[in-house]
Amino acid sequence: MKDLLFLAHRIPYPPDKGDKIRSWHMLRHLAQNWRVHLGAFVDDPADWRHEEFLRGVCADVCLRPLNPRRGKLQSLSGLLTGEALSLPYYRDAGLAAWVAGKLASPSGVGHAVCFSSVMAQYLERARGRVRVMDFVDIDSDKWTQYAPTKPWPLSWLYRREGRRLLDWERRVASEFDASLFVSPAEAADFQRLAPESAARISPLNNGVDADYFSPANAYPNPYPAQKRVIAFTGAMDYWPNVDAVRGFAREVMPALRERHADTLFYIVGSRPGPEVMALASDAVRVTGRVEDVRPYLAHAEAVVAPLRIARGIQNKVLEGMAMARTVIASPQALEGIAARDGEEVLRAEGVADYLEAHTRIRAGLDLGGAARARVLADYSWPAALAPLDRLLATEARA
Repeated sequence: MKDLLFLAHRIPYPPDKGDKIRSWHMLRHLAQNWRVHLGAFVDDPADWRHEEFLRGVCADVCLRPLNPRRGKLQSLSGLLTGEALSLPYYRDAGLAAWVAGKLASPSGVGHAVCFSSVMAQYLERARGRVRVMDFVDIDSDKWTQYAPTKPWPLSWLYRREGRRLLDWERRVASEFDASLFVSPAEAADFQRLAPESAARISPLNNGVDADYFSPANAYPNPYPAQKRVIAFTGAMDYWPNVDAVRGFAREVMPALRERHADTLFYIVGSRPGPEVMALASDAVRVTGRVEDVRPYLAHAEAVVAPLRIARGIQNKVLEGMAMARTVIASPQALEGIAARDGEEVLRAEGVADYLEAHTRIRAGLDLGGAARARVLADYSWPAALAPLDRLLATEARA
């Protein structure tokens, strides 16, 4: 086996949130044919217990602690240097030394995969090796989308981050051998933003483990008796998820409860902050972290993904579909997912659309079977990751 360097901004295990699901399946796939040297940050102290497991998967592992408070202070240096604040946030001397040692070692690490653009800073001196950048989605655009939702000076800071991070993304794409995005639509958007690198930009779709997320398994019902539940799943320290559940709880749920008083909205996900906890009521339940999200999907009347800020493919939508649930989702949440509206998912843009979708479900509409069939046909991880193997088999750019 040849040696490959895999750098990720967050430890890829356990696969319990969107980015970690993708990075874990990518890492596991690569480890079948490469000696993988993993470098990553740990931002949740509970994740340190998985280091030994990852050492069993990889040839070597370098995990570095990432303290969000210290990282935010460190990121402010970007205001002096003119760079995106995200770069110094993820800058670590220990990881840089480990990467430099790997690149200089006699074993000759000749291939590298970066997960998230901020990790590319560790490979600026790795020319002559095959370097693949998995941007996943256009991070710079998310910052630009955040800006109007925040008061000044955060709005100014977020707009600045969007501009500076796009400059960095374009630079990385121009230097790396290949740049990957989570969907054809996301790749096409970045090709327009970075036309000079368009030929080396391509999609690498997300997949879903349909054997794990299967309605054929038996799951205990986590919901109160005689209640019918609309479920949302996702990491609740992620602003687009916070914005989504806040809008749904405040704008949609009151109207739904007027029609069907037995309806509950469950927000299922780790690290809910004060904004999310404040939504809890007779109609809205906030679980915090759960050991297994599948029971909450299996016993939900519907799964909802009302995101207003989104890029790329949403794992929460694919997982709901794999569990044969009827998914009601915003256009933003459905971006990049090939699912037919009204046949495999229900698309909703405003309160009236969500009310109509819920009414149709109460009347007996069940799209779960068709939704799962779509996942089985188009969203398996082996098929999704096959293009990565072909890219790594190419020669490095001069």
